[in-house]
Amino acid sequence: RAEWPERPIKMIVPFSAGSSSSTIARIVAAKIGEYLGQQVVIENRVGGSTIIGTDSVAKSAPDGYTIELANTTTHAASAALNANLPFDPVKDFAPVAMIGSSPFVLIGATQVEAPTLKDFVALAKAKPASLSYASAGTGTLAHLAGELFKHQAGVQITHVPYRGSEQSMFDLMKGRIDFSVSTIPPTLAHIREGKLRALAVMDDKRNPMMPDVPTVGEAGVPGCEAALWTAVVVPAAVPAPIIKRLQKAVIDAVNNPQLREALKIQGVDAEPGPPEVVAARIKADIVKWRQVVADAHIVVAK
Repeated sequence: RAEWPERPIKMIVPFSAGSSSSTIARIVAAKIGEYLGQQVVIENRVGGSTIIGTDSVAKSAPDGYTIELANTTTHAASAALNANLPFDPVKDFAPVAMIGSSPFVLIGATQVEAPTLKDFVALAKAKPASLSYASAGTGTLAHLAGELFKHQAGVQITHVPYRGSEQSMFDLMKGRIDFSVSTIPPTLAHIREGKLRALAVMDDKRNPMMPDVPTVGEAGVPGCEAALWTAVVVPAAVPAPIIKRLQKAVIDAVNNPQLREALKIQGVDAEPGPPEVVAARIKADIVKWRQVVADAHIVVAK
């Protein structure tokens, strides 16, 4: 019997081609392919707030030739929002390895007269429901992180869902939208050029990519920390020897100095870890985000 992998491996990415998740997938897939001696081909399968792509992995042949770039949205936020997913994010997948995590950033439009997060909160309280915020789509972690912020800050801001980050960044720079919850990569260049305003990092520590930006706690809204972890998962019945081989390839890839640097540019703190770490994170985040959904009374239209 020939050794796995005998042919290219398909990595399903349930996000659009221009998204930071897709960029991370391409960086990691190229290096995993080098270690395995087979190409890892990216397939962006978008739709249903990541449910369509993730479901396709759950239902694919458990032969190690279909893997997924999974994250907090695909395996925790979706479960927090949907009581009847077509898959079980815990039982239908076998975690392979953790890649890393990236905190969200609260971004303000420069047209809004609120240079700090405290100012923005004061403005939102003075004009309830008149300000708007963008996310990468209804049911994504960016959406839930925005609702967590609103709940902790005690403000009413209207959610405007986008399909990915490119259009929302454009509208934010034009002042068509007031505020955004985003990961660092799509926003960093615009922040450095002064076209967007970083108000706070949704983390308990400052981020090396933007060291002068305060944490949400420092900016006056503690308790709304939110990070997007990224990992590799496979269908549940993939044989253990294949998972072990794939795990080694992912962890070796993430430990590669050039790859770590490439991830850092994408705002990702490399945190290579075994399947147990991924499993624990999925379970803990489902609980955390279910609470946010309940507190914020979020209902996703069926």
